[in-house]
Amino acid sequence: MAETSAASPGKVPRTARGRETLRKLLDAAAAEFGERGFHEASISGITRRAGTALGSFYTYFDSKDAIFTALVRDMSARVATTAAGAVSEGSTGLQREREALSGFLHFAREHKEIYRIIDEAEFADPASYRAHYEGTATRIAARLAEGVKAGTVRDGEQDVRAWAIMGMNVFLGLRFGVWDDARPVEEIAEVAADLLGDGLGVKP
Repeated sequence: MAETSAASPGKVPRTARGRETLRKLLDAAAAEFGERGFHEASISGITRRAGTALGSFYTYFDSKDAIFTALVRDMSARVATTAAGAVSEGSTGLQREREALSGFLHFAREHKEIYRIIDEAEFADPASYRAHYEGTATRIAARLAEGVKAGTVRDGEQDVRAWAIMGMNVFLGLRFGVWDDARPVEEIAEVAADLLGDGLGVKP
C-alpha cells in the first residue's frame, strides 16, 4: 500500500513533504504500538517519536484508531512487497516459495513489532486483521496456481494449501525472526521448502 492511501479519507497528502510526514507518522506508530500495545499507545507518543507537531497528526489521521488501521494495512502491504521483491525472475514452484519465505523472514527480523501489531489487530481492528491474512493467502494461492500452469506444482486444493503455507511461514517468522534471529534465513527457508516438496513420508 502506498503511503498516500494510508491517510484517513479526505486527508491524502498532496506534496512530497506531506508524504514524508505521513511516512514518519506511520513508522513512529509502528514503534509506539509495537512497544506499548494498542491501549497504552498514545497520539502524543506517536508524534513525539515522529518529531512532528500534534497538529500534523490530525492533518492525516482522525484518531488513534485511524492510524492503527492505516498501520496494519501499510505493514501488510510492505510484507507483500518484500516477499514479491525477494522472488527472482522466472522462479516458480518450490523455489518461489523458498524465496518468498526468505524475504518474509528478513522483514520479520527487521520489523519485529509486526507480530504484536497484527496480533492486537484481531481485537482492535478485526476487519484489517482478517484482510491481512486473507490477502496473504490469496497471493500464495495465486503463486501456487501459476506453478501448476508451469508444471512445477502438483494441482490440488490451492486455498487450503495456501493457508497451510501461510501458517507455517507466520510461525517460522516468529521463531526464527522475532524470538531468535541467529540462524541463517536461507537455511530455514530450505528446510521449509524440503517439507513442502517431499512431505514427512519416509522415502523408499
